[in-house]
Amino acid sequence: MNIRVRINGAAREDEVEPRLLLVHYLRDVAGLTGTHIGCETSICGACTVLMNGEAVKSCTLLAVQADGAEITTIEGLTAEDGRLHPLQQGFWEEHGLQCGFCTPGMILAAHQLLSRNPRPSRSEIRRALEGNLCRCTGYQHIVKAIEWAAEKMGGSTS
Repeated sequence: MNIRVRINGAAREDEVEPRLLLVHYLRDVAGLTGTHIGCETSICGACTVLMNGEAVKSCTLLAVQADGAEITTIEGLTAEDGRLHPLQQGFWEEHGLQCGFCTPGMILAAHQLLSRNPRPSRSEIRRALEGNLCRCTGYQHIVKAIEWAAEKMGGSTS
């Protein structure tokens, strides 16, 4: 099947097998390996990307389901001049990552949260991350990283 998508602002058209998962399309066809493959059952959230502004788990969607969609991966958050997005910078500044495997999914889930609620409380941040698992950090620094980013983006958390 032929699909047309915009990934990180760039138009693409590719022929894909109908059974190809979106995560494999992004990694193997589009060459964007920042989207991680974790559990492939939607439990861990490592494969989270934004599709039309909504955080989705790309391991449970077929690439053909993304036809016509705007997709943002972790690579799409970095500015053209190489500056990190405030969420990426926040994870660095507040030590929100250790092994880094969950980080792309966490950042994109947080991106959706901050686009809807620029001033989330700590409990709202934790609720927004419920579908993303981290086995290293204990989440405290991830929450602080999102608070840091919210502050830099013009909001402030309570």
